[in-house]
Amino acid sequence: MPNKKRSTFDRIMSDPGQKKKFEKEYVQFLFSELLLEAMDEEHISVRALSKESGVSTSVIQNIRSMKPTNITIKTMASLLKPFGYQLAAKKGRKTVKLST
Repeated sequence: MPNKKRSTFDRIMSDPGQKKKFEKEYVQFLFSELLLEAMDEEHISVRALSKESGVSTSVIQNIRSMKPTNITIKTMASLLKPFGYQLAAKKGRKTVKLST
């Protein structure tokens, strides 16, 4: 039986360093998309979100434009709270709220 050719994605994911980089960037992408969608649905500007969340406009802009930004759980929770989101950690059936 001939060897099945692996996709480019499979080859990249087989490298532990590349896989770690992809996973980190994917999480940033997901958060950025969540924030963009929430802002669009609520018709809220960067400046208004900054005022409501207490997070600087430059941090919000960096997240929106996918610039590498290390944010804390507190910052993430602050950005999501105006939209009614709560952060939580889940393991099996146990869920712990990380924000109020």
